[in-house]
Amino acid sequence: MGARSVCLMTDMTLSQLPPVTAVVDSLTKHGVTYMIYEDVRVEPTDRSFKAAIEFAKKGDFDVYVAVGGGSVIDTCKAANLYASHPEAEFLDFVNAPIGKGKPITAALKPLIAVPTTAGTGSETTGVAIFDFEDMKAKTGIANRALKPTLGIVDPLHTLHMPSRVAANSGFDVLCHALESFTALPYNQRSPCPLNPIHRPAYQGSNPISDVWAKHALRIVAKYLKRAVCDAGDVKARSSMHLASVFAGIGFGNAGVHLCHGMSYPIAGNVKTHKAKGYCVDHPIVPHGLSVVLTSPAVFSFTANMCPERHLEAAEILGADVSKVKKADAGSVLSDTLRSLLYDLDVEDGLSAIGYSSKDIPALVKGTIPQERVTKLSPRAHTEEDLSALFEASMKLY
Repeated sequence: MGARSVCLMTDMTLSQLPPVTAVVDSLTKHGVTYMIYEDVRVEPTDRSFKAAIEFAKKGDFDVYVAVGGGSVIDTCKAANLYASHPEAEFLDFVNAPIGKGKPITAALKPLIAVPTTAGTGSETTGVAIFDFEDMKAKTGIANRALKPTLGIVDPLHTLHMPSRVAANSGFDVLCHALESFTALPYNQRSPCPLNPIHRPAYQGSNPISDVWAKHALRIVAKYLKRAVCDAGDVKARSSMHLASVFAGIGFGNAGVHLCHGMSYPIAGNVKTHKAKGYCVDHPIVPHGLSVVLTSPAVFSFTANMCPERHLEAAEILGADVSKVKKADAGSVLSDTLRSLLYDLDVEDGLSAIGYSSKDIPALVKGTIPQERVTKLSPRAHTEEDLSALFEASMKLY
């Protein structure tokens, strides 16, 4: 790439681990000048995004390298974007209705993404997610221009993941695949602007994304439990890393819907919960956990709009659907997911991570602005529906 000045982004934990060492050694060996930014926040916020953006603006970099999970890759995407648009205000590119959702006009610098978790698929997507602290909800930036130029997917990098990180990352893969497979079909979504630059990054389910989603689901069904239970199971960890990429290609085009839309306030309103296996100094509900806790309720709710797809997903995940009626598709997929979560020792619903029924109005309020994803739900929903889904997710077992 002829790089003269490289920005290497990572976080404090990964900066001490082999993947970052390998990148630094390579850059040094080849005489490429670089600067390291290791202050990426796990589950980034608007404040942590802005700090990284300032670093990028001062550095005048011509190539970016992100080594880490979705938090690192997303932060690097944002830094590259705003350094390439130095006059832009922060909310200019943030998704509407929270931000202005302006189109990206300038060319971004090349970004090489080296994922170290098997979950977000951020190396394949044009999406960068963050906690908007004032709103206590997640939002993000979605534009094809953010897609990394190159993804280097090395399964050996995932061997450093603690068990719970492997589980929560895997749940993100699971929901990416399930939500993109059951999303509103591409020919039913609205709006449908004629100018391609105004079309959303998320197109709705379509024949191409279906291929990736189902393939990812099959890998999850076969390898997720193994990857969580044995960090040394290279086949399982490698397969989940690939499933993350496959699901990323699928949902990066089709989009996700209610599990993700509802997950943003679950993570954003966190009180005291500190997830096991994460070396952080702040309360955190990991993204994959915040997404999967509502999945039994969500797919029970959406099933009547496309029962065949819900049954097909349940079958891929191991359910016997040979004698199941379409009317029972939601309960079958819901039960299948519950069983998987129970087997992997997942917290017993939202109540187990610090929420109660009195928090539901705030959770609903934080979901409403997430139209970028919630509009792709195959079933239309009201605020009352969202309240019921949060209530149903308070306990899983």
